[in-house]
Parts: sequence; structure tokens; C-alpha cells
Amino acid sequence: MTSRLTLINRDYTRLWFGQAVSSVGDAVFSTTLVLWVATVLAKDESWAPMAVSGVLMASSVAVLVIGPLAGVFVDRWDKLATLLRTEVVRGALVVVLTAVSFLPTDALPAGVWLALVYGTVLLLHAAGQFFSPARFAILADLVKGDADRARAAGIGQATGETAWIIGPPLAAPLLFAAGIQWALLFNALSYAVSYVAIRSIEVPAPAATAESGKAAPDDSKAASRKPSLGREFADGVRFFARSRFLVVLLLLAVIGQFGLGALSTLNVFFTTDNLHADARLYGYIGMAMGVGGITGALSGGRVVQWLGARRSTWISLLVSGVLLIAYSRQTTFLGGIALLFVFTVPLTVLNTAMAPLLLAAAPPDFRGRVMAVFYPVTKLASMLAAVLSGWLAGSVLTDVAGSVGGVRFGPIDTIFAVSGVIVVLSGVFAWLALPGTEKTVKAAEKAPEEAAALTVDVSSPAGSRGHRPPDHDRGRPE
Repeated sequence: MTSRLTLINRDYTRLWFGQAVSSVGDAVFSTTLVLWVATVLAKDESWAPMAVSGVLMASSVAVLVIGPLAGVFVDRWDKLATLLRTEVVRGALVVVLTAVSFLPTDALPAGVWLALVYGTVLLLHAAGQFFSPARFAILADLVKGDADRARAAGIGQATGETAWIIGPPLAAPLLFAAGIQWALLFNALSYAVSYVAIRSIEVPAPAATAESGKAAPDDSKAASRKPSLGREFADGVRFFARSRFLVVLLLLAVIGQFGLGALSTLNVFFTTDNLHADARLYGYIGMAMGVGGITGALSGGRVVQWLGARRSTWISLLVSGVLLIAYSRQTTFLGGIALLFVFTVPLTVLNTAMAPLLLAAAPPDFRGRVMAVFYPVTKLASMLAAVLSGWLAGSVLTDVAGSVGGVRFGPIDTIFAVSGVIVVLSGVFAWLALPGTEKTVKAAEKAPEEAAALTVDVSSPAGSRGHRPPDHDRGRPE
């Protein structure tokens, strides 16, 4: 009988606990660095916003540059050992920065401090590019069955959302009352706790070895036949490109980023101009989205179990798009808060539904490389969406204003409405283009070569409706 304190199973609970502690530490760490750079290093300086943006750019560079290649190594290495090593590396990096931070601020030039901060953030996120695919791969081994994988995805997202509700309020008091050293040390200790939790996990033996009873192949012989890094990376990209299912999922994620990226850039201006609220109330906007994210994450597993991952994906896109269009027409703060909360629920269910689809489509030997393609491309799409929406609102659409049928519109609400239409269209595309998940699971369980052969070229018009899953195909995980 499963204990009430156990989530899905014992080993997943330990993996989750490590993630939860580490996520809170990361939230404290990130918030602390932004506050410290803005209020101490660059206080009253004209270049303060640029200095703060450098922290964010350092993390993005790690995702875009290191992420694609990290997947190759993750597929080569032992996944549990990779998780443990990255926690050691990240903890050591934070300890070094913590030790240096005991120096008086004026002991080093501001440029040197910024270089230390940027370098640490870059290396931390670089290590994270190995951690995330390895965790993704281990999750597939620890959690079986669509419903449980969907639950795992929902729990993971809820944990991340909660960490960013808990972490920032802890960061400010730690920084200003105790000093940056103790805020940084908190993050270092979180990596240590995560290491202990992950170290206690028992990963099941590979299916082929466990079921057949055959000995694993000799590592030395396998190493001698191992292709080059470039060849393995190319093989991963080629496998991804040949899989119609994976390409469609990536297209959906990219379209969704372009449709939703405007919110992160322009929502503060929408709050003051369209919702007629004081800027000091903007924090409640983030809180509404955070609570909506937790609600969607916790309910996502049940929704996926009821509808299936494929159906949950396109329905969530349609509902999110319609709600974003409705949000663009809001003129009151309370109405905006309510709609943002409701909007975030299906958006988070969408993320919960797509994760098991990725797990099903990625053979074990390719999981690291599949995620190493998926994450950086969606990250790049998010960055481009933020830049594009800011450019449109600040230049091309600056003077857009008027009314149609008594409905008034301006530049920001027009961008939000168009974004909502894009999300709705992506939902229609998902309904027509996603192949049946049952075939994807069977392909993923075969050898990578066979899985690639079973996929359909994305340019092929065949099978948009013919690939719809049968009614009994419910509950693709994550």
C-alpha cells in the first residue's frame, strides 16, 4: 500500500523532493542576483537595466549554445550519475561565488563583479542543460503508464510554479537583512539536499536487459565503435527531423511561444493602459498567473487521463487562444485578473499533455538529443517573440488606435488579440496534424532506426484525420 507521503512511487517522490528544494534555491538565487546587481552594484547608474538584463542573457546563451550538444553526452552517459555530477558542479560554483561575495563590494571593480555573476550564471545554466534531459530520461524509467506520467508532469509544473511564489519573497529579506552571502549559501545547500535525495534513487535496469536476462554489452567495445560527437548530434537532429510527430510538437511549441510571448513583454503596459491599474498592482498579475499555473498543473494529469494527451493538447490550445482574445478586450483590473487566472489553467494543462507525447515519441537512446533540440528551439522562439512584440508595440503599431463596431482598440490589445488568434489556429493545426499516439508509442519502443522508419515526413499531407487515436487511447503522460 502506498503511503500518503509518496507521490506516484518512492523513487519518483525522492526525485521530486530534490527538484522541489533545488527549485526554491534557484528562485532565491536568481532573485537575489537581480536585486543585488540592481540595488548594490549598479545603484543609481544609467547602465543598471543593461546590467540586470545581462543576468538573463547569460542564462539564455547557455540554453542556446550548450543545450543542443548536451543531449549527445546525456545519451552516452549514465543518467543518474549525470544528475549527481551536475548537482555537485552547480553546488561548487555557487560555493565559489559565495566565498568571493564575503569581500567588500568596493574591493573589486563593478565590471569584475558583473563578470563573476555572469560567468556563474552561464556555467550554472550550462550544467542545467545536462540535468534537464537526464531527469527527463530517468522520469521515463521511474514512472510508467500514461496517467502516472501525466500526474508526474503536473506535479513537476506545480512545484516549479510554487518555487517561484516562495523563492522571491525569501530572497529580499535574506539579501537586505543578512547579506548576499547567506542568500547564495541557501542555494548551495539546496543543491546538497537535492544530491542526497537523487543519490537514494534506484533506477530500474533497462528493459531489454531485465526481460531477456542477457548481459549488457561490453562497454569498452561499445566505446571503440562510438561515433564522433558531431555524428551523434547529427543523428539526433536527423531522427527529430524525420519524425512527423516530433516536428509537429515542436511547431506547436514554437507557434505557442510566438502567440503567447507578447504577454511577458507587454503585460505591464496593458495593466496600466488598458486595465487602468496602478503599476504597484502589477504583482497581483503574476500571482494570478502563478495560482492558475498551479491549478492547471495539479488538474492536468486528470484531464489528460480523461481526454488523452493528443486531445488535451489541441483543446487546451483552442481554449487558451479564445481566453487570450477575451483578455485583450478587458478594461477593468479585476476582470483582467480573473481572465489571466483562467487563461493560465489550460495553458499549463497543455504543457502537461505535451510532455508524455515527447516521452512516447523519443526512444531511450535518443531522449537526451530530442530534448536538446526541443528546449533550445522553444527558448529561441520565446526570445524572438519577446523582441518582436516589443518592436511592434514600440514602432510599427505605436499610432494604431480606433474602433470597429463600437469596440475600441490600441496597439497592445491588438497584439494580444492577434496572438490569441495565432494560438487558436495552432489548436486547429494540432487537431489536424498530430498523428495517433498509439502508433507513436509502438515506434518509440522499437530500435531508433525502426522508429525513424515508422515516422512520416512532415510535408506529407496524409493522415491528418486518419491518425486520430481511438476513443480508448486515453491518458498519455506529461
